Amino acid sequence: MTMPSFASKGLAGIREVGRLCSLGLDVFRLTFRRPFQFREFVQQCWFIVSVTLLPAALVAIPFGGVIALQLGSLTRQIGAQSFTGSASVLAIIQQASPIITALLIAGAGGSAICADLGSRKIREEIDAMEALAVSPIHRLVVPRVYAAIVICVLLNGIVSVVGVLGGYFFNVILQGGTPGAYLATFSALAQLPDLWISEIKAVLFGFVAGVVAAYRGLNPKGGPKGVGDAVNQAVVITFLLLFFLNFVLTTIYLQVVPRKGL
Repeated sequence: MTMPSFASKGLAGIREVGRLCSLGLDVFRLTFRRPFQFREFVQQCWFIVSVTLLPAALVAIPFGGVIALQLGSLTRQIGAQSFTGSASVLAIIQQASPIITALLIAGAGGSAICADLGSRKIREEIDAMEALAVSPIHRLVVPRVYAAIVICVLLNGIVSVVGVLGGYFFNVILQGGTPGAYLATFSALAQLPDLWISEIKAVLFGFVAGVVAAYRGLNPKGGPKGVGDAVNQAVVITFLLLFFLNFVLTTIYLQVVPRKGL
């Protein structure tokens, strides 16, 4: 690959990032334009829930079980079995729950949003809306992005509860842990800001998933095949951004919020 070709690809990537950020700013700006598409928002919320609720619950059970089993084995090795519950809750609420929720929102809801907008684009419905002076971002993108945010926050709470219950079951039943010790140590290490950072992650993850899906859906290339490629790209890009954003938020949180002492 020649240097000019490499530079052109780099500039193209920078332009794509700029357009994506511009779409995110437009979504935030057009949020306050009236009328808000409430009916579209409710329909998208219901659709995202219908495709993510059951998978989220089913994924949370083994995920919480694996965390409880791993931490239970580790705490037994260092003689701190009584803190298995608090460590499991921290891991599930802070890390596992928002990531599971965001991945399902991006993989199921985001791919559907991308495919819907992409099909509208190749049928020239988006161009027709622009010709009629109707903003497709305000009419179609904004309700979908906020639907992804709301459902991501709600699913995050459900996944947290199911994950903790799954961890409790696996620790008590399979590892012979004490139910009272598992429940009593919830407040030993965990604190209210741990729940706040989990919900903040859910809000940001839902926003990123919705914006990326909408951006790729509005910019397909190559007809129907391009729509399928855009869906795959949207899911992959969202996964990468979510893991990077999770790393940044976790690092900032651990530096800003003091840990609770024993």
